[in-house]
Amino acid sequence: MKIFICDAFSSKIFKGNQAGVVILERNEEYPTEILMRNISAELKHSETAFVKKIDDKNFKIRYFTPTEEVELCGHATISVFSVLRELKLISNDKYIAQTLAGNLEIIVDKDFIYMDMASPKIEYIFNLNEIKEIYSAFNLNTTQAPKNLVPKIVNTGLSDIIIPIKNKNILDSFIMNKEKVIELSKKYKVVGAHLFVLDKNKKVTAFCRNIAPLVGIDEECATGTSNGALTHYLKDYNIISTQDINTFIQGEAMERTSTILSKYKEDKKTIQIGGNTVISFECKFYK
Repeated sequence: MKIFICDAFSSKIFKGNQAGVVILERNEEYPTEILMRNISAELKHSETAFVKKIDDKNFKIRYFTPTEEVELCGHATISVFSVLRELKLISNDKYIAQTLAGNLEIIVDKDFIYMDMASPKIEYIFNLNEIKEIYSAFNLNTTQAPKNLVPKIVNTGLSDIIIPIKNKNILDSFIMNKEKVIELSKKYKVVGAHLFVLDKNKKVTAFCRNIAPLVGIDEECATGTSNGALTHYLKDYNIISTQDINTFIQGEAMERTSTILSKYKEDKKTIQIGGNTVISFECKFYK
C-alpha cells in the first residue's frame, strides 16, 4: 500500500482539510477493519480513505475516522482522485467511486475535481423547543439565529444538522458544549452539525463551521458532504438556484481556510462538490 497526506479544498500546502489516502496495490486485498482504523488513528486526520482499483473507470473507496468507518467523506474523495491523477493512474475524465453511500460520479478536469453527492434529502425540521436545545449546545440562543431560517437535518451521503447563524461574529466566536453536541448527535442520529452564515457582501455564498465530536472530530476545516447538504438546504429556501456555482469558506477559525465549490448537474437534482487538493506527504507503512 501507498500512503499519502493531502490538503483538500485548497491550492496551498498546509491549508484546507487534511485527509489520509491509502492506495492499495492491484492484487492487494483490503486490510482488516481494525488495521484500517489503526492507520486512520495513527495519521490523526478526520478521515482516511482506502482505495482499491476495480477497473480503469471504477474505484472502491472505504472511509475511516480515527474511531469508526463512515459511508462517505467529500474531502477525502477529492483527495483520492488528486492522488490517482498525480500517480498517473487516471487522466481528465469521468470515473465512478464505489462507496457505502452508493456509486458516485467523479469528474476530473484540469482545474478542479468534482464529485456527486448522494441524493439530497431533508430528513427532519425541528420544532421551537428542539431549536432552543440545538442552539444551547453551542452556548447560543435563538436571538442569534436569522428569523427566516430554521435548523434542519439534511443528508447528501451523511446526515448533518444544518444550523443558520445571524452574523459572522457569532459564527466565529461560539463555543460548543461538547457533551451536549454529542448527546444531540446521538439523539437525532447525525454525524454532527454544520453552522453557517450567508455572506452579506455576496462575494461568496456562505461561511461555515463543522462540528462532529461524536465521531472524534471537534471541528473540521472542510466538509464536502456537509456543504452538499447546505447547498440543498439553501436551494430549498430559494436562496440559490440550480444554475449557480456556490462557494463556501470553512476552516477560518482553525487557520486552515478551505474553499469548497458546489453546483447542480444538468438534471437539476444531483449536487456536485468540487475543489483543489495539494499532496503534502507520502508515507511508508512498516508492518
